[in-house]
Amino acid sequence: MTTKSAEKSKYKKMTMSPQEYQAFAKSREPARPVLKNCLKAFLVGGCLCLIGQAIQDFFGYAFDMTPIEAGNPTVAILILISVILTCLGVYDKLAQWAGAGSAVPVTGFANSMCSAALEHRSEGMVLGVGGNMFKIAGSVIVFGTVAAFFIGIIYWVFGIGGH
Repeated sequence: MTTKSAEKSKYKKMTMSPQEYQAFAKSREPARPVLKNCLKAFLVGGCLCLIGQAIQDFFGYAFDMTPIEAGNPTVAILILISVILTCLGVYDKLAQWAGAGSAVPVTGFANSMCSAALEHRSEGMVLGVGGNMFKIAGSVIVFGTVAAFFIGIIYWVFGIGGH
């Protein structure tokens, strides 16, 4: 055996197949604390909903509103709180700790739009803030509008609603 071939045989093969890489990466991946993550998401999501309920009850008590009438100002207040906390950098830290618990309520949607606006503000108001903010919100708005359209047709066809 020549010196070069002896050196070559003592080194390990450096390229892996995709399957070998997947197995290697999976063996090095830390275990996810699923139960702990679910508990944190449940607690934070529940607290956000509890705060929303308290705001709604406040509108009902202070302004003599029905729960349905208090719904819109409650959502507006929750969005305002979320945007303020996002601007201060607090909501992102909460979301990083809580996971899906902070992303599911309306506050998570407000956070994602505000974060996109803050991130791209240096590019200008129209192309930076407006363009990038609605990249995130656009799909939600489109699917919400389409769903409302089809629900409206179903109500109209079946005469639901009594009008």
